[in-house]
Amino acid sequence: MIRLYGKVEQSVMDEKILQEAVEEQGPKEEAGQISKEEGISFNAVLQLRLEYKNILKIEHLWEFTSLTKLQLNNNLIQKIEGLANLTNIKWLDLSFNNIEKIEGLETLTKLEDLTFYNNKISCIENMDTLNNLTFFAIGNNCLGQLDNVIYLRRFKNLHTLNLAGNPLAQEANYKLFIAAYLSDLAYLDYRLLNGETKKQAFAKYQYAIEEIRHNELQTLKATEAEQKRQEELQQHQEAFVENLNGSELFDSMFAQDPEAQKLNQLPGVADLVQTFKPQLVGLCIQMFQSGFAEQKLREAEVKAFLEVLQEAVREKQQRSAQLVSDFEKHRKKRILDLKQVEDAAKEEAQVNQYMTEIKTLCDSCLLLELQLVDQLEEIIKDFERNITDMVGSFIETVQGIFAQCRDLENHLHEEIKDIAMATLEKVAKNEVEDDLPDDVRALFVDKETVMNAVGASHDSHMLRIDNREDKLVTRINAWMMNLIKKIQDEEVWRNRKCISEIQYFIQHLRNQLEEVLHQE
Repeated sequence: MIRLYGKVEQSVMDEKILQEAVEEQGPKEEAGQISKEEGISFNAVLQLRLEYKNILKIEHLWEFTSLTKLQLNNNLIQKIEGLANLTNIKWLDLSFNNIEKIEGLETLTKLEDLTFYNNKISCIENMDTLNNLTFFAIGNNCLGQLDNVIYLRRFKNLHTLNLAGNPLAQEANYKLFIAAYLSDLAYLDYRLLNGETKKQAFAKYQYAIEEIRHNELQTLKATEAEQKRQEELQQHQEAFVENLNGSELFDSMFAQDPEAQKLNQLPGVADLVQTFKPQLVGLCIQMFQSGFAEQKLREAEVKAFLEVLQEAVREKQQRSAQLVSDFEKHRKKRILDLKQVEDAAKEEAQVNQYMTEIKTLCDSCLLLELQLVDQLEEIIKDFERNITDMVGSFIETVQGIFAQCRDLENHLHEEIKDIAMATLEKVAKNEVEDDLPDDVRALFVDKETVMNAVGASHDSHMLRIDNREDKLVTRINAWMMNLIKKIQDEEVWRNRKCISEIQYFIQHLRNQLEEVLHQE
């Protein structure tokens, strides 16, 4: 039954109602009182029940990031919203509300159990990311089209489905249709779909199922191919040579060059361009191959650097841990001796000795950290030199190849210019053998016009080459600078954290000593 929100007092899902719900579900008696006094962090709550509270709108749940189970059933909710941060949720109950549309679930990728029972939903949709869905209840809604259920084929783990109470469940072939199109389903409307039912269903819908499977297979192949293409593009981008393994640079040079399209109709120009294309593509492929090879070398350099860095840090941590361990062996005895001493002079001497030992421990730990800082500074400097040399060498290589690209274009330009001048003379003498289109013939009204067209085409091509070179050089330099900065920043953070830990530990030891002295 749909709840009539106009006839009841609506509740606001605010911090108060959430706090009360958390406390109600928390520990009882003494533990519960302690939790209530100290407060329970919302981001630590795993389950939350907010049923029968006349809630109209879902909100203020962003802190419940650890939530795995949420019950919002028997409320007045009209719209699914405010759930984006609940990325760990596995169980969601929105039954007995006034929801008309499935939406707002995109980030709930871990969701396994979803209930919309008794709402006003008319279409199963917007659930594409719920790949872990195993239980789906959407009975007593407004679903009227059996074909809409085919949407659920994408959920390969779905074993239980409830559709009872929807108009579509009154269709004569309802059960066989569902069993045929959702062949992996185990339970429909909480009843087992046995082998005989599935056999009958397949026999009835065999051809339709085979067609849809074929279409799904084609879609899957296309998706996998696109995914592979994107992965390869990502790899190429990481090597800074994306789209240099083919004719992309050549195509970009001529695709949006109207002057080149006109000049290409002059006798012999098309042949020159066709000769130019494989030469330019060959140079691009050289850059592509060089980029991939250099990327592997850079990855190996970064990996080796991190291994050396981590080993130095591990070694220092072990030595520091040994210092603390050696200190701890004597600390308890020192404290015990202090508690038992009665002579003030002896107590003062022991306190001074203990403070000296604490200071020695502090100095030793700080010395180890200082030595590590010096060691890491040298390691990082060596790495910076190596990676700078590698990037510089790669840039020098590709700039040399780009220079060859420009030489090719200059040579093409000179040959086209010669053909254009020869054509200009023939036009002037009315000796042109082939008919030229009007827009091409319009270039040959005088020498300045034709040379401007040839020059504009050449400048456009050179600009494309220059821009691609600038893009590569700028991106790899930015990568190198960001990498070095990240390494330096992380080392500063590590050093500050280590110093803070040492100071905190030493202060802790001193506080312990103060407590012992005050007890006396």
